[in-house]
Amino acid sequence: MILLNRLLVVAALSLFVLSSMGCVAVKPWEKDLLARPDMAWDEDPRLSTIRDHIHFSKEGSLPAGGGASGGCGCN
Repeated sequence: MILLNRLLVVAALSLFVLSSMGCVAVKPWEKDLLARPDMAWDEDPRLSTIRDHIHFSKEGSLPAGGGASGGCGCN
C-alpha cells in the first residue's frame, strides 16, 4: 500500500514537472510571429465590418462592440 501511494506521488510530480516545462513567457513583440491567421476571431475583418453594418442597418441594433448613438435610429 505504501509503495502504491509513493508511486502515485512520484507519477503526479512527474506529470506536473513535464507539463510545466511547456510554459514560457512570450514577449509582446514576439506575439505576431506566433499568431496563426486561422485562430483569428474574424477571418476577414473587412467582411465582418460590412456584415456588422448590414445587421445594424436592418435590425437597428449594434453588435457587441457597442456605440455612442442616442437611439434615434439615424446613422
